[in-house]
Amino acid sequence: MKGVVLAGGLGTRLFPLTKITNKHLLPVYNRPMVTYPIECLVKGGITDILVVTGGNHPGDFLRLLGNGREYGVEHINYAYQEGEGGIADALSLAEPHAAGGPICVVLGDNIVEKTIAHAVQDYKRHGKGAKILLKEVPDPQRFGVAVMDGHRVVRIDEKPELPSTSYAVTGIYMYDSRVFDFIKTLTPSQRGELEITDVNNRYIDEETMTWSILDGWWTDAGTFDSLLRASNLVAQGGANND
Repeated sequence: MKGVVLAGGLGTRLFPLTKITNKHLLPVYNRPMVTYPIECLVKGGITDILVVTGGNHPGDFLRLLGNGREYGVEHINYAYQEGEGGIADALSLAEPHAAGGPICVVLGDNIVEKTIAHAVQDYKRHGKGAKILLKEVPDPQRFGVAVMDGHRVVRIDEKPELPSTSYAVTGIYMYDSRVFDFIKTLTPSQRGELEITDVNNRYIDEETMTWSILDGWWTDAGTFDSLLRASNLVAQGGANND
């Protein structure tokens, strides 16, 4: 399985900090943000990684990450997303990297406390379809929300005003190679983006989606409040621990 870190976009919610750098290069406690999802993949046993960047500072990623060896990466590639076409649009750039095999995708502003190794191994045993990691949160309206029927996810609602559950879809996804075929059939949402929720719902419709609850704490770092929360959580207890 290969890894993909999506670190594009303009980071408008963190302006003016993002006026001078990419959001994913901002500090979370004592390290640049993007190093946490990379570490998440490496500790999950995934060391062949593509970093998808965007915005006005793509060269800064190369200066920071280099060949990836400092972070335990065996092989690292870079791709550039033009504009803000959404998460699924950024993911489409990973098709050559995937080379027909499965991928684990981590959004560049997602930080987790524990390893995802168990979820990765579970997906590998299953061998096909998709897998999402869920986490119960106090503000699910900020995220894609899993609608459940017993132990089955029947739908994902994107940032609903009135969430039906408190289970957010974290920014960690595992897909087989069909994900790229699904992306090619998408049409832009009202936000003008190709939504990853639409991709996930395609797998749900085909009944090839599985899910797990993410161990430990999880947060994004895409707003001022969540960036502060992420820094405090890392300072108190670290991230990506076993």
